[in-house]
Amino acid sequence: MANDSKEKLNTLKHDTKDTVDEIKQRAQAAGEHLKRDVAGDSMPIGDRIVSNVKEVGHKTTAEIDAAKRDVRHGADDKV
Repeated sequence: MANDSKEKLNTLKHDTKDTVDEIKQRAQAAGEHLKRDVAGDSMPIGDRIVSNVKEVGHKTTAEIDAAKRDVRHGADDKV
């Protein structure tokens, strides 16, 4: 019983961390997109490309954080 409570607490702790990390990454991705929208055509093409790559990187990292939670809970459902 004590191990079950400890496992649930660890799951909650990891879920919280992954959720916060996911939100942070999605906010950074949105910031990159907004930066390009605000700069418009005045943003040099090189900067625009770098910003796009950063946005994709942040979105990918956010998806990985979400997948960690899904895997963690998917494993709980099968046990």
